[in-house]
Amino acid sequence: MNHRLIQIGMAAAFVVAAANPPVLSAQDLSDAEVAHVAVTANAIDVDLAKVALQRARAEQVKAFAQTMVDDHTGVNEQAAALAKKLGVTPAANEVSASLQKEADAAKSRLGSLSGMTFDRAYMEREVEYHQAVLDAIDNLLVPTTENAELKSLLETVRPAIAAHLERARSIQKLLVL
Repeated sequence: MNHRLIQIGMAAAFVVAAANPPVLSAQDLSDAEVAHVAVTANAIDVDLAKVALQRARAEQVKAFAQTMVDDHTGVNEQAAALAKKLGVTPAANEVSASLQKEADAAKSRLGSLSGMTFDRAYMEREVEYHQAVLDAIDNLLVPTTENAELKSLLETVRPAIAAHLERARSIQKLLVL
């Protein structure tokens, strides 16, 4: 389970980098910057999920949010251990700053909502995020990655991201009914 969480966190970091091309392209990030993006992305997911735990009404949304807290907290713990092992100190960068700025705006928007309105908005964001992750893996990251281990990692993590997307979509559909 922990290895899968590391894979999800690292894929998310690369996706976030790829999803912000005006700031930096994925090729412009050093390993230390990618590590910082991963830590930032996971911390953001935990923060937004904690908001969901407080404001959501539907039990399925609360359960999804708890899964995000558990998975991303575990990823950050594992990522920190891996970074230490590799001697990589996460380095702040424009991608992380941009990601944090967007997350702050999303948290503000979501924080003003409650009940089913919140549930729908939170799950919509989760569906869009996970779809963006898959699109980036399929259309940018795997095709342009030269490092065999990294390419394998991206290909290995794709099914877990797809499963999160499907779970988010199924919850989203339930909220429409």
